[in-house]
Amino acid sequence: MSGNSRDIASKLGAAFTALAPITLTGYFTTKMQLQSHNKKIILASTSRYRKMLLERFPISFETAAPDADEMPLPGDSPAALVKRLALAKARAVSASRPDAIVIGSDQVAECDGRVAGKPGSVQKAREQLAAFSGRSVNFLTALAVVAESDGFLFETTVTTEVVFRQLTTSEIDRYIALDSPLDCAGSFKSEATGTALLESMSSDDPSAIMGLPLIELARGLRAAGVQLP
Repeated sequence: MSGNSRDIASKLGAAFTALAPITLTGYFTTKMQLQSHNKKIILASTSRYRKMLLERFPISFETAAPDADEMPLPGDSPAALVKRLALAKARAVSASRPDAIVIGSDQVAECDGRVAGKPGSVQKAREQLAAFSGRSVNFLTALAVVAESDGFLFETTVTTEVVFRQLTTSEIDRYIALDSPLDCAGSFKSEATGTALLESMSSDDPSAIMGLPLIELARGLRAAGVQLP
């Protein structure tokens, strides 16, 4: 091989060697910068909806099933119930993982002071949506971020006002068949066909209606030392 050929080959080899790690290094550096607090982050939920929402943030996290009593207490208002359950879920997991940052959340729908949780059955979903027809319903989504070893607690509740249009029985049945919202508070999925049931929806945190208020969560995680963009 001539001197010129060796020089060209050497330069090409150096270029490829330099190019390959740059993208990977940049990716992992970014991940390290965004999660430089060195604490595990745990989502105290088995909800696939909350997991998908949290995956929007460029952070690593685990999920854990919280062993929390979700029965309402006598005299619980909807706001008190949802706030208590979000914190109970976070603390149930942080009890065994005190060095982690634990996220708990809960949601209920409230209409005329009455709580509507997850229907669990088609018949219950029919009843909930029939009761909501032509009415204004508040979806309360509570959030708790706990770092037990640091004595850190961030709590908030986001209200989303949803106005349902007048719904016929056949529309309700078709919607339930389409979205199968049996595991959603108020029998309603805003991220799917549920928006077709509405006259309007208003909230300060648009992801709250889906089960996890990301604007408030970002605020809580930053306060706990997690770097986000």
